[in-house]
Amino acid sequence: MARVKKGKNALKTRRNILKQVKGYRFGRSKKEKQAYEAISHAGTYAFAHRRDKKGDMRRLWNVRISSVLNQNSLSYSKFIDKLKKNNILLNRKVLSEIASHNPDTFGKIIAKVS
Repeated sequence: MARVKKGKNALKTRRNILKQVKGYRFGRSKKEKQAYEAISHAGTYAFAHRRDKKGDMRRLWNVRISSVLNQNSLSYSKFIDKLKKNNILLNRKVLSEIASHNPDTFGKIIAKVS
């Protein structure tokens, strides 16, 4: 069997890895082994933080809704409960947008629920 030198493939792999770590500091941007490790950790963190971002946004929506409700002397939890009991199927994202951009409309929702 003929000998395979892998020179072309190894260079291509190395080039692709070093392209991905462009802008990293120290050996992580220059040394193949450190660069590969940096990429794998970055990928793990990116995956986890995409999940975290969804929770962060939901928390932000809750705070926005709650701040408007506090001005109308109503608690967040009671408001959400009343929404469900009245079969008003607006999610927190939409409620947050309405509360921040159209306070009059949000006031009508509060009046309907109360």
